[in-house]
Amino acid sequence: LDFPKKEKKRELTQFNKIRNKRDITTDFIEIKKKYKGINTSLFAAGTMEGKKKVPAVPETLKKKRRNFAELKIKRLRKKFAQKMLRKARRKLIYEKAKHYHKEYRQMYRTEIRMARMARKAGNFYVPAEPKLAFVIRIRGINGVSPKVRKVLQLLRLRQIFNGTFVKLNKASINMLRIVEPYIPNLKSVNELIYKRGYGKISKKQIALTDNALIARSLGKYGIICMEDLIHEIYTVGKRFKEKKTTHFVEGGDAGNREDQINRLIRRMN
Repeated sequence: LDFPKKEKKRELTQFNKIRNKRDITTDFIEIKKKYKGINTSLFAAGTMEGKKKVPAVPETLKKKRRNFAELKIKRLRKKFAQKMLRKARRKLIYEKAKHYHKEYRQMYRTEIRMARMARKAGNFYVPAEPKLAFVIRIRGINGVSPKVRKVLQLLRLRQIFNGTFVKLNKASINMLRIVEPYIPNLKSVNELIYKRGYGKISKKQIALTDNALIARSLGKYGIICMEDLIHEIYTVGKRFKEKKTTHFVEGGDAGNREDQINRLIRRMN
């Protein structure tokens, strides 16, 4: 009689163990699912918070970058425009120099042709009267009359060894009878302007080392480079009075040398 009771008790204990195991597994599965959901929700929340925490670019920095980009574009456009202007100006100066060279060559060949034609016909060719003179002051004021001083002042020859180009007409020839005219050629005029020429800008004497100085002061007259200035002086153009004096540092002998003045100019230059 006691034996069945023991078996029932054993079966009950086994049944309780199995039920407890099932409860534990189900609880574990539920807990696992719960934690899994928590992990995924935490990950999603972390990603959302990460997106929100990305630092945005400040408006002041955006504005600064935009202004810098606009300024850079303006600077590049201005630089390009200046480059194109310099290129066009260089081309214009080259074309002018080429034109003047052709004009001087034609003048020179015309003189030679006229002299040959006159010689072939048994005559003499008399060149045209010069339109340009170059005057050099080589004396001081000692023993000089007030009239001579006034003439030197009108010719802008205020110091010894100053030189100036003079347009030859009746009035200037009468004045130059005292100080004696010297007739320069194209080479002398070219060397004098390039080596000793200066311009008066803002009441200051500035050496003519850049075409920009000439264009700034005489551009309104169509004179933008050294070649324009030389052409205006040598041909005694309409704007001849706009030109300035030319200085020297060495002396020479007084007297009318006519075309021999070129040798003296080269020595003094």
